Amino acid sequence: MIGVNMPKLTLLLTAAVSCACLALQVQIQAGKPLITAPGAQAAKAEPGVFPSFYARADFELTADPEAAPWKGISGVIAERDQFGRAVANHRTEIRSRWTERNLYLLYICPYEELHLKPNPSTEVETNRLWEYDVAEAFIGSDFQNIRRYKEFEVSPQGEWVDLDIDRDQPKPEGGWLWNSGFRVKARIDAKARIWYAEMQIPFASIDNRPPRDGLELRINL
Repeated sequence: MIGVNMPKLTLLLTAAVSCACLALQVQIQAGKPLITAPGAQAAKAEPGVFPSFYARADFELTADPEAAPWKGISGVIAERDQFGRAVANHRTEIRSRWTERNLYLLYICPYEELHLKPNPSTEVETNRLWEYDVAEAFIGSDFQNIRRYKEFEVSPQGEWVDLDIDRDQPKPEGGWLWNSGFRVKARIDAKARIWYAEMQIPFASIDNRPPRDGLELRINL
């Protein structure tokens, strides 16, 4: 699990992961609805910026980097922990897309051994999921109060939890009773020793502003 404080970094709309951790900013960029040509949106992100590429329509979750919405989309690499130290044998890739309604995140997570919750349930939210292997996103829209943010988690088995976090005025239940309406998909490729996860997060759950080209959010992965 990643550190509790949001770092000074950005998700850009042009817009820890247990495998590895990454702290950055995200921006959102405009683009094509589906990418079919390899490398069509493979430009490198600026330091400290995680670009999220525009899609004109929402799409089904597949947890597949070769699926049409993800093909040719560049991402960022997470290979260090929350203290900036390299994590041996872990090199997680995260990609992002956005539409007028949702933010999408795709995780590609190599692993050596998975720490999974027994008797997983994917029908209801799993509190304290962070005690096992998960892919996470901590997203904040308030740059003045970085101790308020939303937390999203998905396990290799497809379990999930979302939390409304206020570090200064913690909710009695820890914020996990909040419901964002986000959706997840996960799968494990045991032969390749890689697990994949995908999130669809409603923008209305993370920001009062409508998504647009150039919008910035704070994110920790």
